[in-house]
Amino acid sequence: MASSTSEQRNPLVPVEYTKGVNGLDKVILRGLRGVSAEMYLYGAHVTSWKNEHKQELLFVSNKAIFKPPKPIRGGISICFPQFDTLGYVGAHGYARNRVWSVDPNPPPLPMTSPTNSYVDLLLKPSEEDLKIWPHSYEFRLRISLGPGGELLLTSRVRNIDSKPFSFTFAYHTYFSVSDVSEVRVEGLETLDYLDNTKNRERFTEQGDAITFEGEVDKVYLSTPSKIAILDHERKRTYVIRKDGLLDAVVWNPWDKKAKALADFGDNEYKHMLCVEAAAIERPITLKPCEEWTGRQEISTVPSSYCSGQLDPQKVLMGN
Repeated sequence: MASSTSEQRNPLVPVEYTKGVNGLDKVILRGLRGVSAEMYLYGAHVTSWKNEHKQELLFVSNKAIFKPPKPIRGGISICFPQFDTLGYVGAHGYARNRVWSVDPNPPPLPMTSPTNSYVDLLLKPSEEDLKIWPHSYEFRLRISLGPGGELLLTSRVRNIDSKPFSFTFAYHTYFSVSDVSEVRVEGLETLDYLDNTKNRERFTEQGDAITFEGEVDKVYLSTPSKIAILDHERKRTYVIRKDGLLDAVVWNPWDKKAKALADFGDNEYKHMLCVEAAAIERPITLKPCEEWTGRQEISTVPSSYCSGQLDPQKVLMGN
């Protein structure tokens, strides 16, 4: 999925505007020590996040279709104004199927910000969008690389309509993992969840961590601000920090559903896991002129292996 202009990239430029697959507009961010991220204006979709060792941290399917109106399979997509399939907007909303623009008037960075590797994207509803979801808004998305290589996404949705509206939301994030059957998710134990494989029936998580032996499609409710994904084989822990997003989705299609997806390899489910910061159970309601902010920061730390379990102590108990 390399860009057609990959040979001309300048590693000294923190933000580069270029062309990607099928000539789609793409933005490349470069941070300290060789960390990088890439996103497409189509869907404001993050398709790559690499650490200082040039290792890819996000999963994008080898069968992903980079051709509108099909959403890109993998990376990080924006689910807005609806996450579920229950309403009339459609599964995961339409923001991931629209071409966003570069925001000409972005909010200023804090004076203390240590990075200039960021881009601000903007989405406003078209006339066709208003027929699908009849509400006027401005959606501003800032994607940036932090000084430690972390990837930050900050969404701001402002109601510019004359009446209130409500929406649900998620950062649909696909993490690259060595083998999903060897991965643990910690920070969601003892919480209630809605099981989408069982008609959204409500259960309480019983294990001391979430492990994977088959299809998982759960919406965890009232979740903490920090969640960890522990990958034993790679001795890597992903840390998800979130603000303004009470829920968390955990998803892996497993073998049968993977084979039913045209834009997903039959065995690719083994090497991906979605853990998504979200607002689903209680929709966000904005009055006219009100603004909501939702933030996700993802980072990685080395993790040790001890007594059959990865030690998450410094991840979930740290700052």
